[in-house]
Amino acid sequence: MALGSDTRAQLAALSGYLHEEGAALAIDGDVHPTPKDLLPPNIRERMDGDHGYYHGRPLLAEDLIATLDLARVDMALCWQNPAVLSYGTDQVENAERLTAANRAIADLARSHPQRVIPAGWTDPKALGLDEAKRLARRCVEEFGMPVVKMNPAQNEYPIDDPMVFEVVDLIVSLGAVPAFHFGSDGPFTPPEGLARVAARHPDHPVIGVHMGGGGGHFVEAEETYQKARRLGLEQTNIFYVLSAIRDPHIESALIGYSAAGGAAARNIGAGSDAPYGNMMWNFGGFRTLLTALRSGQYPDPRLGPDGAPFDDAQVNAIMGGNLAALVAAACDRVLERG
Repeated sequence: MALGSDTRAQLAALSGYLHEEGAALAIDGDVHPTPKDLLPPNIRERMDGDHGYYHGRPLLAEDLIATLDLARVDMALCWQNPAVLSYGTDQVENAERLTAANRAIADLARSHPQRVIPAGWTDPKALGLDEAKRLARRCVEEFGMPVVKMNPAQNEYPIDDPMVFEVVDLIVSLGAVPAFHFGSDGPFTPPEGLARVAARHPDHPVIGVHMGGGGGHFVEAEETYQKARRLGLEQTNIFYVLSAIRDPHIESALIGYSAAGGAAARNIGAGSDAPYGNMMWNFGGFRTLLTALRSGQYPDPRLGPDGAPFDDAQVNAIMGGNLAALVAAACDRVLERG
């Protein structure tokens, strides 16, 4: 399979837009929208009933643009929502279900090309290695997705399993960016595992979504948070999306990485993990915290009296510019190799 003309045009348009406008865009780096017609019956019942919030309550694709507008977010990196996709024992059927979920994200991006950055999802355990690689290729070459994610925590396989390396190698060969749920909410995504994944292609970016957060217990997660921060400063091809991460650790990451400058300052970006996190709440928090950090009154010795290093450029980079540059470069690589 190679890039078709429609996919090539889609990637070129996304690249051009991000190169031209990306530095000034607010981009949510972690959003899981779902079309209502893909909801299983049990979740439809919860959505229609008066049960209040439950973990994994869908953000309907039909409501995405209004949500972005309310949060004052220009674009969202979107992938499917694992809470509304249940696997069975048949790997081929699992592949069909996940393909449909990826296709829905691609369709959403085609309908809103300047609001949605489409990202794929594959799973070497639930689909089997061959089907997982086949789907990863389809995500890039057919669906026009410059990022492809795996979630070892969801389906209980080590992030540095040999089958994961094979999928990563394929994604990298296509020019796209491999992404991972990287959290402290289970034993499958330790910092040492992400380090081995990133070291496999040291000159190619890897996205660690949640920077070690993702729902871990406050006390038990602390070691993962600390190691994740050090890891990203040591292996500068790791890009962190700050979603589903405790707010004091967001503060520490923003200050530490921005003060380090260089690649570190370019390797962090804001995210909400919607619907697991509220986009309005998260982006309101990012804006308020960044305003305080640049005020010159924030009590941290790493900050200058004028709020350095949080000038306009770095604030914009965190709010979306860094991710825009990452995705634009991925689009360009996919186009070149396809």
